[in-house]
Amino acid sequence: MTRWAMVVDLRRCVGCQTCTAACKLSNGTTVDVQWRKVLDMETGEFPDVRRSFVPVGCMHCEDPPCVEVCPTTATRKRDDGIVTMDYDVCIGCAHCVLACPYQARYKVTKPKYGYGEASQHEVENFDPAKIGVAQKCTFCVDRIDDGRKKGLIPGVDPEATPACVNSCISDALSFGDLDDPDSKVSKLVESSKTFRMHEELGTGPGVYYIWGAGS
Repeated sequence: MTRWAMVVDLRRCVGCQTCTAACKLSNGTTVDVQWRKVLDMETGEFPDVRRSFVPVGCMHCEDPPCVEVCPTTATRKRDDGIVTMDYDVCIGCAHCVLACPYQARYKVTKPKYGYGEASQHEVENFDPAKIGVAQKCTFCVDRIDDGRKKGLIPGVDPEATPACVNSCISDALSFGDLDDPDSKVSKLVESSKTFRMHEELGTGPGVYYIWGAGS
């Protein structure tokens, strides 16, 4: 089997937001939508305060709550673990937006532009299929599928790898097949101290966060 997953090394993320920009550029999302965003967090008490940057997005859960509540099967989970959206089937009820515990879903009812009027880039990247429906990160599934048809390996070959991972300047993001023991993501999870967001909910997130070296 194949289980596509992402690993985020919190020790390496510098909060530059390049992954956010790359995601918007690749997917043509509107100005107020961030499929990939970076949380800026401070922990501890003065003088022992630490600042951390945490990239978040759709977790591509093993048991995604959004799939259960979708009345039209517009949201589906593939056998390889990717949770997809079919905009042609979505009716815009936004049940999935409410069900997602990671705030990773958006519904846009009309186009919005950064400076009032649409720039040339915004016009060229505008996708009417994403208006009036629920939308979210798909792990750049089109890149993955197209790349594999060409014999490329997601997580190794940039053309078959999510845009956010390709853009990361500090190598904090990694992508690959978690079921492949030789993949980078498998080795990182095996050798590091990791956690997954809200594991207590039983969703089985497909995004792992490294917070320390393994023992």
